[in-house]
Amino acid sequence: MLSFRNTRGPGRGAAGKVVPFLVAGLLAQPLLHPAAAQAASAAELRRDATAALNKLYASTPKAKELATIAKGILVFPSVVKAGFLVGGLFGEGVLFKGGKAVAYYNTVAASYGLQAGMQKYGYAMFFMKDEALQYLDKSDGWELGTGPSIVVLDQGAAGGLSTSTAREDIYAFIFSQKGLMAGLGLQGSKITKVEK
Repeated sequence: MLSFRNTRGPGRGAAGKVVPFLVAGLLAQPLLHPAAAQAASAAELRRDATAALNKLYASTPKAKELATIAKGILVFPSVVKAGFLVGGLFGEGVLFKGGKAVAYYNTVAASYGLQAGMQKYGYAMFFMKDEALQYLDKSDGWELGTGPSIVVLDQGAAGGLSTSTAREDIYAFIFSQKGLMAGLGLQGSKITKVEK
């Protein structure tokens, strides 16, 4: 987690006020401008997404059970969220259908307000209905929180779920959380199809 102390003393004046904002701007730059972030190749992304999905299945058997009836699974193996007053997140993902990679996406979001820190995590979205998958395919940038319904599950909530009770459009699992930052969630993130 990032923290800043007020080190302003005699002779430091405006510089003591400006430095934290410059540091924040540098940290948030790759997140607010995804093209500036280093993009993974299609092969690297497939490898990382497959490894993340297998790790999720090992830790959360219900996710593996859902995969047997899902129409598609969109996996973002590594999403980075960072900020200080102004923040953002960026990650790249792979859509799997029938175990094969069929498309690539990125996820981005910007946020403003009282926030400081950095966090890395991954998430997988299990599309349970053809209509939800079609919505993803036809959207020119899908902002989560609009369109198909999404239920974010943790291990406790997933315990009562089965292939016969899965009725929502999409189920999402967040995994591999590292770092501290308030407000981890998917709503407000924008998912856009990209070429690899």
